[in-house]
Amino acid sequence: MLSVQIDQRTIEQQFHEELRKHLVEIKNRTVFWDMKELCRQTCLSEPFIREQFFFDQRFPKFRVGRKWLFPAKEAEDFLIQWLKEQPHH
Repeated sequence: MLSVQIDQRTIEQQFHEELRKHLVEIKNRTVFWDMKELCRQTCLSEPFIREQFFFDQRFPKFRVGRKWLFPAKEAEDFLIQWLKEQPHH
């Protein structure tokens, strides 16, 4: 016979911590990135971004006035795909 004991308080604490993390993530999510935020999100410099993928036809970008805007979710999806395509040494 198998007996399992669960510490309800520990389970509730873990649940609340995970919920808090997800709420913070949702709260901090933005719809658009500008170039400064793109650099921050990727930990890449603007010259590197321009040289490596900025002009890739697949990279989602929109010019609004003098400012470039990038749809955050689409840019994130592109960046993950782009990274997977890079040669691994």
